[in-house]
Amino acid sequence: MLITIIRTLILYIFVAFAVRLMGKRQLSELQPSELVVTLLIADLASIPMENNDKPILSGIIPTLILISCEILISVVMMKNSFFRKLICGSPVMVIEDGKILRDKMSSLRITTEDLCVQLRQQGIFSIEDVEYCIVETNGKLSVLQKPEKRTPSAEDLNIEISDEGLEVVVINDGEYLKSSMEINNTSVKEIENIIKREKVKLKDIFIMTYNKKGDYNIIRK
Repeated sequence: MLITIIRTLILYIFVAFAVRLMGKRQLSELQPSELVVTLLIADLASIPMENNDKPILSGIIPTLILISCEILISVVMMKNSFFRKLICGSPVMVIEDGKILRDKMSSLRITTEDLCVQLRQQGIFSIEDVEYCIVETNGKLSVLQKPEKRTPSAEDLNIEISDEGLEVVVINDGEYLKSSMEINNTSVKEIENIIKREKVKLKDIFIMTYNKKGDYNIIRK
């Protein structure tokens, strides 16, 4: 039993590391080749995990080969647009000027009902409101509404808005997050001065957020 637990932990750590090498995409954003590799890795890892008679390398070595192939394919796709198109396909426009392009829908084997569901998930309830709708290579929709249906921006309304920067968490559960501080070019010394001014101890802070403008929020434990 102990051997099974150890083998499972080793394979878990290895597979997590292997998937990490492939990038940070979510499952819904995987390209076809990445999805295939992810599924194969799961199957390969389960073989030595379920059968102790199988050497653990029988799962690790094929996984390394798959990851190497995927990384190589990714590099080639970056350099060669034809190869990328061959592996991932191309974006396809399915709506133009409020009209569904049925031939494109048929080639993708997407029903009108499926299309409408995805549009509603983006807050669009009328196909006539759509200027362009494109099905990307990962299956997601990119939608541009007609000008009169778009939400006006501050530029459209001639409103000037100051940039407050990105609000990031600089302290989490009593610990400084230096990587987050670098985003806003903030130093530990600057945060320490705020903490002293607020008369609160570092160990008593649950979360502290900070932005480039200097605004901050402290939530105590």
